[in-house]
Amino acid sequence: MSNPWLALALGTDPAERITQVGRAHERFVTGEQPVTQVRDVVAASWRRSAGALVSPDSTAPIELSDGDLEAYRAAHPLARVLPIFRDLLGGLADDGDHLMAVCDAHGRLLWVEGTASVLRGAESMNFVPGARWDEAHAGTNAPGTALAVDHPLQIFATEHFSRGVQRWTCAAAPIHDPATGRLLGAIDVTGGDHLANPHSLALVRATALAAEAYLGAGQPARGATVSALGREDAVLSIGGRPHRLGRRHSELLVLLLLHPEGRTGDQLAVDLYADDLNPVTVRAELSRLRRVLGPELLDSRPYRLRAEVDADFLTVTRLLERGLVAEALAAYAGPLLPSSDAPGVARLRRLIDSRLRDAVLRRADPALIQSWVTSPWGAEDLSMWEAYAAVLPPHSPALSLATRRIASLTAEYGLATVLQRRRN
Repeated sequence: MSNPWLALALGTDPAERITQVGRAHERFVTGEQPVTQVRDVVAASWRRSAGALVSPDSTAPIELSDGDLEAYRAAHPLARVLPIFRDLLGGLADDGDHLMAVCDAHGRLLWVEGTASVLRGAESMNFVPGARWDEAHAGTNAPGTALAVDHPLQIFATEHFSRGVQRWTCAAAPIHDPATGRLLGAIDVTGGDHLANPHSLALVRATALAAEAYLGAGQPARGATVSALGREDAVLSIGGRPHRLGRRHSELLVLLLLHPEGRTGDQLAVDLYADDLNPVTVRAELSRLRRVLGPELLDSRPYRLRAEVDADFLTVTRLLERGLVAEALAAYAGPLLPSSDAPGVARLRRLIDSRLRDAVLRRADPALIQSWVTSPWGAEDLSMWEAYAAVLPPHSPALSLATRRIASLTAEYGLATVLQRRRN
């Protein structure tokens, strides 16, 4: 496998892998050595778990509860970036199939969020705030093992040391203090077997990097973030409280984030309106936006944001600048304000889309291209489907799907007729 931190190689049958690793797990806990047919990172974790006398039938202990838990997590540095976790991963936790969890450097869970039904399932294995999920107390698991090896990873189904956890699959990434490098904890996504894909691992890593960047920038504790990718209207979160903005306010906020140095009313009019360059109209919209943001966030002469405000599209741009293409793709929720026709927003949307698409193509990584063509915005991208087919192994099960999709899109776009005419 090219990436040892991913649970499944491309084309692996999840059910077969569950059975294979489950047999290896049973052989290990009954004393058979060496460990075979298991990733090295998992085998090493099993050995650490067994060395700590963790029983494969044990349950993680609860160390903090009630007032002690509230006081501890309120004072924890990761409380400052909880709005970022919710912005980037909250959609997964809200979809009914996943949990978002945050733990400290000792593996104590600080927050566990999801729908009521999924939370009830997690309670049965003590995957709850205050429980200790490091390897020494809970055995192999994504947040605990990510802390142990200090690296983002996935733990898939029967790779878990505790039998009671083996129906879950998780992806987690450690988070560090950017000033000192000290390990602060980890961010985790827990759900079903479908999480064993490159996208989930890249997503938690991108979230961890965004949290570290936020902490390193010295942003105010209350936090302010904007989600504008894949949305008709932007959502501004201040102190963890979301505010959905209207179309014009969404466009104005994106433009102000793009130009932290500030913009004049004339400049904003050019960026905002294709046919009405009256700055008076812009000033009226900004006045209404100031009532939403609060006077402490929006300045004038020039118009600019007074406080540091982060945004999902800025996160994607930063990740691309660092060459972290998988993480940028994971953080990309879709085109920026897709229905906006504001010239400045449309230019930025095209720029982000083209930079990300070109970066994915240059990597020629089947997993990355697969993520693109299976997304809502990339499903009809014929050139990307052709690139996907070109990088797949000859006997890959995905190759026939890609070939059929290419044929379908070619016919739909009328290219088959054009090519036939050229040949004749």
